Amino acid sequence: RPPPAAPRRTAFAEGVDRLRAAAVTEPGRLRIIGALLAAMVVAFGTVAAWQMHERSAAADDVLFRSQPLTSDAADIYRSLAEANTAASSGFLAGGQETEESRERYEKGIRTAAEGLVTAAANSDADSPSADTIGRLNRLLPEYKGLIERARTYNRQGFPVGGAYLRYANEKMQQEMLPAAEDLYKTENRRLDADYGDAESSPWAAIALGVLALAALAWAQHRTYRRTNRVLNHGLVTATAGTAVVLLWLLVGHGVARSNLGDSYDHGVRSLNVLHDARIASLKARGNENLTLVARGAETKKAGGETVDAYDLDFGKNMDALGKGLAEAARLADDDAGERPVAAADGNMTEWKKRHARAREQDENGNYQQALDLVIGGKGATVECFDGVDASLATALAHEEREFRRAAGDGLDAMDHLPQGAGVLAALGAAGALLGIGRRLSEYR
Repeated sequence: RPPPAAPRRTAFAEGVDRLRAAAVTEPGRLRIIGALLAAMVVAFGTVAAWQMHERSAAADDVLFRSQPLTSDAADIYRSLAEANTAASSGFLAGGQETEESRERYEKGIRTAAEGLVTAAANSDADSPSADTIGRLNRLLPEYKGLIERARTYNRQGFPVGGAYLRYANEKMQQEMLPAAEDLYKTENRRLDADYGDAESSPWAAIALGVLALAALAWAQHRTYRRTNRVLNHGLVTATAGTAVVLLWLLVGHGVARSNLGDSYDHGVRSLNVLHDARIASLKARGNENLTLVARGAETKKAGGETVDAYDLDFGKNMDALGKGLAEAARLADDDAGERPVAAADGNMTEWKKRHARAREQDENGNYQQALDLVIGGKGATVECFDGVDASLATALAHEEREFRRAAGDGLDAMDHLPQGAGVLAALGAAGALLGIGRRLSEYR
């Protein structure tokens, strides 16, 4: 009876045995070293290309997607507030509503509607932003209907027009603007996430690069000790390629991170503050108008006294505007950014003075004089509001350019880095194999 056959060994076990057998001879050791060096260089190049592609894509999103969408969300908020302010200004003019006031209202509504279309096109169907956009799209026609009713009754001289205007303002302040603010905050969080992805350090690639250089240095030292040859051209090529990729990675990402940080500190932060300040000025103007529309019909308790609700909110809005302008002045890093903020601050100071005179006239029963001081020509508060709004628009345009310049420089610093890392890593791996191959040829 023949003895039982030995169990069949796995391919892995046989491979391990071959490696052990090869490791006891110098040619075998060289083959293993060459394979490991090539694998490490390729792994370094692959991870570097992948990580820098991810960061470059995030920087591209910052510049061309998330920041523009954040600005669009801020524009939706501002346009809604502007339309509400223009509606109250037109109402105060009664049957003599100016074409400019009507056009300003229509422009605000139109800009908000266009912004909602853009935001919807760039939002996922099941995202919180999509729900907010849908809610605003439902509320916008309702608001427009209330404003048209208010205008119709106001032209006919019916007091109920003021009630419709106040109801429209309530819908805007309590439903539409909070929804627009939620959209703005959601897009801001997306922008912050993109900044985090673009600025995060590629630690895995850096670690692999250092490890690959150390292995190449060890291999060259080993070759020198066995042959007394100072240089192995293939290994030198592999070392040079790996070093170039690692240096490019460190410098390129460092420059990109610096520029992206500058675009956030001197661009995004300033834009956020200026958007908030402009919205505060629009709210202040709307509440100033509604103070005259309501004629004391809306009151609140403040400090133990009963005060006009809209005038109280006007004061809060002006405080927010003042704080926003002070912060914008602190963040401005050049004369072109400081000038419009200083101009807006000067107009705000004068606005407060004129508003105080208008309130004094209204409280003394001089309604027409108060109205002239608010919506009249020269010397009215509308001049100051327009000055604040125009100055803030100029400051926003400047900071937008600053953001685009710095963020663009950050993106350019990573340009071609993923492709370059892949190509140089492939050349380095080929150099390592050729260098080891040259040593192997000496044993034949």
